[in-house]
Amino acid sequence: MPIYAYRCTDCGHAQDVLQKMSDSPLTDCPACGKSTYAKQVTAAGFQLKGSGWYVTDFRNNGTKPASAAAASESSGSGSSASGTSTSTPAA
Repeated sequence: MPIYAYRCTDCGHAQDVLQKMSDSPLTDCPACGKSTYAKQVTAAGFQLKGSGWYVTDFRNNGTKPASAAAASESSGSGSSASGTSTSTPAA
């Protein structure tokens, strides 16, 4: 169940409340009793625990796989080897 932060706009009372997502939001302040209690927008708080996945887990030290390197070399060399342009300038 998520924890929601509430604050009364009238008296300033603030409280974190553990609620189900399906529960309706609280509106009555427990301190002053007025219906000026509202949810606050807060940053999501979560922790990644365990070994998990890291950006370095799948690094290949800057080398391309053999099939990708061969494909990029064969497609790149054909266009740069011609060196001449086939288009004619507009007059």
